[in-house]
Amino acid sequence: MKYLFVHQNFPGQFVHLLRDLQARGGNEIVFISETGRVQIPGVRRVSYRLPPPARVDASAPVAELARAMQRAAEVARAARTLRGLGYVPDIIIGHHGWGEMLELADVYPDVPMLGYYEFFYHPTGLDVGFDPEFAPASGVAPLVRARNTLNLLALAGAGWGHSPTRFQRDTYPDWARARITLLPEGVDLDRCVPDPQAGMRPFVLGDIHVAAGEKLVTYIARDLEPYRGFHVFMRALPHILRARGDVRVIVVGGDGVSYGGRAPDGRTWRQHMLAELGGTLDTARVHFTGRVGYGDFCRLLQRSDAHVYLTYPFVVSWSLREAMASGCAIVGSRTPPVAEFLHDGRTARLVPFLDPRRIADGVLELLEDGRLARRLRASVRAQAERTLDMHAYMARYHRLIGQLVAGARPDRLTSAA
Repeated sequence: MKYLFVHQNFPGQFVHLLRDLQARGGNEIVFISETGRVQIPGVRRVSYRLPPPARVDASAPVAELARAMQRAAEVARAARTLRGLGYVPDIIIGHHGWGEMLELADVYPDVPMLGYYEFFYHPTGLDVGFDPEFAPASGVAPLVRARNTLNLLALAGAGWGHSPTRFQRDTYPDWARARITLLPEGVDLDRCVPDPQAGMRPFVLGDIHVAAGEKLVTYIARDLEPYRGFHVFMRALPHILRARGDVRVIVVGGDGVSYGGRAPDGRTWRQHMLAELGGTLDTARVHFTGRVGYGDFCRLLQRSDAHVYLTYPFVVSWSLREAMASGCAIVGSRTPPVAEFLHDGRTARLVPFLDPRRIADGVLELLEDGRLARRLRASVRAQAERTLDMHAYMARYHRLIGQLVAGARPDRLTSAA
């Protein structure tokens, strides 16, 4: 079969599907993207280059829309070149978030499209205004609603959609959900696997050395920022470190901003929080690694004695699934995207996002109650095996693709259970 993928940053959310298609063989795969350094055998990349941003003397969402229209035009240009060379895919799969797919129906009017619907913005009730420390500016509601322009244009066009979690799908209006299949993403259960002996061996990551038997608390995010609870996690650390002298903390993540605003005074959020905490934090036992390779990431999860995952009511990170598969003892935020995956007392300890002391208490409970930690580890791994199996995920994905290619109306709900 012939596939055309579209995502501004190759391979985006489609890495597992691409690898599966390549392993199955017999497929021709072309991927249109702006950037991306990963190489996947059997996938032909077609790059597009954006012109300078259009001059728009208006609000930020209008400027975003103008940029999206530029992306749509460049992707359509690349697709017309492909069509001129005789490439007509059986299906087009891409992400709607940046407008890249908006003109593809003009190039390939008879080809089914499957779009990734990630998040529908709301001025209240979800991420905006969730954290009172960062209250939205007056008059922000119209701007937040305007950010849904690309979502609405995509929903008004041709094609079908899918979302990876019930929470994310349900951010969309009721009328839109009828065209969005719930397709829970999987994880490599053979690579992300528990190692019960990991804590009995010394652990080395770069120049960080954790002794056998020493307690290790971990926190991982793409970037260290408030949307992922970095600020409240940092405020929990003095309580944890004072309570136990045998605890070491490893914090993984970059100093950029993936979501939300930048820290004040031109600092990174890491610098900002270190300055805030000052002498209350035993920095000799807190290690910042920046981003790490996937192998080290997996080893770190295996070694973790208590793993903290926090997020606003927003898109959940892949690292949560990987922590579950690795059998981590997880302290998670009691926010809707996390509660979809974890249950307090059954598979994790869930705590209020905004309460550093409760986060610290959750971590200390798992460090001090070995029986509870072992039970949660076993339960969360079992849940990952039931609901996050990569082979089952791929089977559901291929079923959805097959329905679209056959011209059938797809299932609205594809269960992970």
